[in-house]
Amino acid sequence: MPEQWTIRLDGSELPDKQLIGGKAWSLARMRSLGLPVPPAFVVTTRACKAYQDQQDFPDGLIDEIREGVHWLEAQSGRCFGSGPEALLLSIRSGAPISMPGMMDTVLNLGINADTASALAEETGDSRFATDTYRRFLEMYAKIVLKAAPPELDPDAGPDAWLEAVNAAAPSPVPDTLEERLMAAIRAVFDSWGNRRARRYRKHNNIPDDLGTAVVVQAMVFGNLDDNSGTGVLFSRNPLTGEREPYGEYLTRAQGEDVVSGEHTPDKLEAMQSRQPEAHAKLLEAARVLEDENGDVQDIEFTVQKGELFLLQSRTAKRAPAAAVRIAVDMQRDGIISADQALARVTSTQARALLAPRLAEGAAAAASVLASGQGACPGVGTGRIVTDSDEAETRAEGGEAVVLARRSTSPEDVHGMLAARAIATETGGSTSHAAVVSRALGRPCVVGCGEASLLAHAGETVTVDGDAGKVYAGALEVVVPDERDDPALVELLAWAVDRAPIRVIRPDEAQGLDALDLDSIDGGEDPERLPELLAGASAARGGAIASDAGVAAALNAGVSAIVAEPTLPVMLAALHQSRARNG
Repeated sequence: MPEQWTIRLDGSELPDKQLIGGKAWSLARMRSLGLPVPPAFVVTTRACKAYQDQQDFPDGLIDEIREGVHWLEAQSGRCFGSGPEALLLSIRSGAPISMPGMMDTVLNLGINADTASALAEETGDSRFATDTYRRFLEMYAKIVLKAAPPELDPDAGPDAWLEAVNAAAPSPVPDTLEERLMAAIRAVFDSWGNRRARRYRKHNNIPDDLGTAVVVQAMVFGNLDDNSGTGVLFSRNPLTGEREPYGEYLTRAQGEDVVSGEHTPDKLEAMQSRQPEAHAKLLEAARVLEDENGDVQDIEFTVQKGELFLLQSRTAKRAPAAAVRIAVDMQRDGIISADQALARVTSTQARALLAPRLAEGAAAAASVLASGQGACPGVGTGRIVTDSDEAETRAEGGEAVVLARRSTSPEDVHGMLAARAIATETGGSTSHAAVVSRALGRPCVVGCGEASLLAHAGETVTVDGDAGKVYAGALEVVVPDERDDPALVELLAWAVDRAPIRVIRPDEAQGLDALDLDSIDGGEDPERLPELLAGASAARGGAIASDAGVAAALNAGVSAIVAEPTLPVMLAALHQSRARNG
């Protein structure tokens, strides 16, 4: 039986997430729950792997894609490539493990001179049609043709735009819509191997061989009119963990406008006043999806002429403080077990939460260079660098840097990984900078205002992601105690009962015969630990409290580690033990 390369996401089944990716799985799940989702089909991860092996589409895939488009036409009542009601498509990546913003998307595919005219006639709005055509050409040039997108004069018109793109790109925009569709799917497959995606997978220990699925979905238009828009909703606050919906909304816009950081959206409350019915349906959908998935949801949505459509729902990335509060609250509410709560807080998040923060009164006497919106809590100090490559190079040389950008894009991920903190001049709490900083656990402030940061390149600053401030100089910090936070205390109690290794605070370890790695040459090098720990029953100092140190201790049969704080070490041991035992 020949391989099936595509699957229709009609909600009648929930295929394996490894096969169709998280985005497609969420669409099928939402359809099965009766939620409003535009019709879509998915090109599977197996097709991606076959494409990578052959450097071309496998046999039969093009025919299946054609059949999928015909199905979308039947589902939507629209026609791909012609009027009077033209079908436009979004082409989006969807890996089995969420990698927000790391791979590519193409929107508005299917628009050309003919379908733009049909859209203008159908909607009575030529501005909407030409805006959609311009958006498509700019995105297609960048994502598919790998060209620096030219500045397209809004008044020049479609013919001039197409000519400008073709002049700037190494190859022209294909003549037929089918060729454009196939090239867009290839581009999304190729984005699995791009630099930012590889860096993100390495940082998050995601296997390189999973591949990405590609979701082909009927477009809905948040840029249609003033009763349309797009946004992102979190079912709980991803900064604090509070049990309240949290999100942003941008009128007359498409999804990329919100996450790019080029625009500063309104708070979700603005949607409530403008479109109360769609807002109420959105909050109810968020409740249903959190209940069904047993975790906080990050929901992308579009409103078209007052009608709500859901485009994705995934487990939300969250700041370290939110991760702890959400895990503990959900365990208290009986939604998850203590074991599940511990699995949802990483050692990296615990370290970030227990990292130094501003000393009381330190900010009062400090000079505020910029103010914005706190996007990920925490404090980071370093020299402002405005280029991601430079940030990476300086950090590799041992320098503490703060990455400051007008806005970040997926091309900045390596610089964000290198930075102690991140600050942007534009964007809101669901922008790329905000979402990725929370995933990385980096202190972040967004929306500081035009020309507020870049002029300070080279200066030492302190970024306070809690207060949304960027201060001049290196401010005094204090180290929090894990025993002072009730949620951490509860999490710690569960960890003590379950950790495969004892973790003892230094003030409680008097008389313990522990190998002192600080006094041994190479004790700070995780790669040396396996040989240094041989025969030891307990250890302290050096790299022992790092994730690699914990792994080495478990492998060596060490029964106790002396370290403070204790929670990150216990979480590292629990996660590694769980991974080993499957």
